[in-house]
Amino acid sequence: MALLNFRRKESPANTPTAEVEALLRDYSIEVMPRTAEKVEDFTALLPAETRVYVAHIEGTPIEDMVATAKRLNADGYKVMPHFPARIIKDRATLANWIAMYQGEADVKQALLLAGGVTTPHGDFSDSMQLMETGLFDAAGFERLHVAGHPEGNRDIDATGTAGVDAALKWKNDFQTRTDAKMAIATQFAFDAKPIIAWADSLREAGITLPVHIGIAGPAKLQTLIKFAIACGVGPSLKVLQKRAMDVTKLLLPYEPTDVINELALHKAANPDFNISHVHFFPLGGIKTNANWAIENGGSSAVPANTSV
Repeated sequence: MALLNFRRKESPANTPTAEVEALLRDYSIEVMPRTAEKVEDFTALLPAETRVYVAHIEGTPIEDMVATAKRLNADGYKVMPHFPARIIKDRATLANWIAMYQGEADVKQALLLAGGVTTPHGDFSDSMQLMETGLFDAAGFERLHVAGHPEGNRDIDATGTAGVDAALKWKNDFQTRTDAKMAIATQFAFDAKPIIAWADSLREAGITLPVHIGIAGPAKLQTLIKFAIACGVGPSLKVLQKRAMDVTKLLLPYEPTDVINELALHKAANPDFNISHVHFFPLGGIKTNANWAIENGGSSAVPANTSV
C-alpha cells in the first residue's frame, strides 16, 4: 500500500499549539467491528501506522473481531485487539484467539483487561491471569497494554483504589521480570486535574509504565453523559454536568479541547510526566473524532486527499 502524502492543515483559526501537537503525536483510537463497518476508508482519516484498538464487546463473534483486525492491518495500521479475561472460557480458547489474530491479521499487540461482565464465563477473571499463561510471550507478541482507571473502578473497589493500585503494581513488576513492552491505557475522564494527580501518584508508587490517557472524542453532551455513567467515570463527570446546566452550551457538541490543552501544557512544563500518549474513545463517531484530531494537530498532519 502506498503511503499517503501529508500536509499541514492551513486554518489560522484552528492552528494547534506546539504543546498540543506534541501530546497528540502518535495518538491511538478505538473501534468496534460494527463501528468500523461504517467507515469506508480509514486511510482518509487516520495517519499511517496509527495504533487502532479493536474493542471486544460481549457477544461479538471472534470471527468479526479478526476480520476487522485483518482489514486494519491491510490498511497499514498497528492493530491492538482487546482480550477481555472474563469472556474467554479457558486456555485453549485464548490460544485459539491468539492464533486467529496472528494467522489472519499479523497481530503482535494486545490490550489485556478483565472485561465488563460481572461473572466470568470460564477460567479467567482478570488480565493478570492472561499474562501468567505465557501464551502471548510464546506467540511473540511485541507489546501488551493493561487497563488503568484515573478515577478508580467500582467493579474492583467499592471505595478507594486499593485493588486497582495493587493490580498495577503487579503488572509493573511483570514488566521488570520479563521482556514485555507495556503501557497503561486508561478509562476516559474529562478533567485534567484528577488525571494529573493520579498519574503523579503512580510515579510516586514506583510504577514506571507509561500512560496512554483515555480521552472521549467529540460527541453530543447527552451521549457522553450516558457513556460516562455506564463506564463508571468518577468526579470528572461534573465537567459534563456543569456544561449541561449552561443553556448556551447544552446543544453544542462536547470537544476535548480544554482537557487536552491542560494536559499538554502540564507535560511541556514537566518533561518527566508519565502520560506519553492520548488514546481516543470515539463516542461521537470515528470520522468525527479523526477529523477533530486532524484539525487539532494529531500527528501534525492531515491526509492530502481529505477535505476537513
